[in-house]
Amino acid sequence: MNLKKGTQVKIISGKDKGKTGEILEINKKLNKIKIKSIGMIKKHLKPTKENKGGIISKESFIHLSNVKNLDQNKKEKKIAGKK
Repeated sequence: MNLKKGTQVKIISGKDKGKTGEILEINKKLNKIKIKSIGMIKKHLKPTKENKGGIISKESFIHLSNVKNLDQNKKEKKIAGKK
C-alpha cells in the first residue's frame, strides 16, 4: 500500500471502525501507522522539572491491514468518470 504522512485513511476494523483521519507517523519495520485522534490510549507521566505529570491521552499505532486509503479511491473515481 502506498501511504505517506498526511494521507487520509479510513479504519476498516477494530474499536475505531468507520472513522477517518490523517496519518501522523509510519513505522515501516512493524508495518504500523499512527493516525490523528484514532486509537487513543492513556499514558501516566511522572512529574519532572519540565513536565507537570499526570494522565495524558495520545495516539497509538494501528496495523496497516486495518486501514483503507481514501485519497487513492478519490483519484480512481475521477479517472473513471473522464473515460
